[in-house]
Amino acid sequence: MKAHEAISEGLLLLAALVLVVILPHHKPIQPPLPPAPIAKAAVAQPEKAEAPAPKIPAQPKPTAPAARIQKKLDTHTRVIVVSLEDRRLALLQDGQVQAVYTVAVGKDSTPSPTGTFTIRERVANPTYYHNGKIVAPGPGNPVGTRWMGLSQPGYGIHGTNAPHSIGKAASHGCIRMAQPDLENLFAQVRTGDTVEIIGERNPETAALFGAPAIPSAPAAPTHTVLAQAAPATDQPAAQIASPTLTTAGAATIAAAIPVGQ
Repeated sequence: MKAHEAISEGLLLLAALVLVVILPHHKPIQPPLPPAPIAKAAVAQPEKAEAPAPKIPAQPKPTAPAARIQKKLDTHTRVIVVSLEDRRLALLQDGQVQAVYTVAVGKDSTPSPTGTFTIRERVANPTYYHNGKIVAPGPGNPVGTRWMGLSQPGYGIHGTNAPHSIGKAASHGCIRMAQPDLENLFAQVRTGDTVEIIGERNPETAALFGAPAIPSAPAAPTHTVLAQAAPATDQPAAQIASPTLTTAGAATIAAAIPVGQ
């Protein structure tokens, strides 16, 4: 019996081995994975509205005078008109009258030149030299605090130490101005600006100066020394404290004028 049982167990073991060899191997069954979460569809968000740009009201176009003010001084066209009969000086800028001043002009024996000239040089606070005499800048300077020399040698627009001569035919050909007027004009002009000196009244001077002025009597002679010319350098007031006019070359204030006012 025992022998039969042993044989049966052996056969069973052999059969199990045969089955293991013959049958295909199977991987262990993995439990199913949980389903992936369904992504929510992205909902388009409304764009944030930007603040509207501020509306700038249309600016009115500047008038002709306002447009000229916006330009730099050197972009203007300036003309100085001097009427010897009226003894007046007008500054025109771009054809518009900017200022009118009363001036002294040349007397009959030493008349002012007429014609069209230019400003050749500008000198602030000049020192005056004449026959060895030196007059420093100050109240006694014969040409005042400013000199604007013309392209006509020996002539210019300047101040005076004889203010009572303004408005009269009293100079030796130059155009004299009162000190405040002189400095005001000096600041508004540049070298190269045109200067028209007109001997007899015409429609232009009538339009600028109106009715003719009553001529004043010539000033009585004094011992004040007057000047006719200036240095050939352009020295604006803002750049020079006290320039000196020497006798070197063309930088001389000519003394070929009589003594008087």
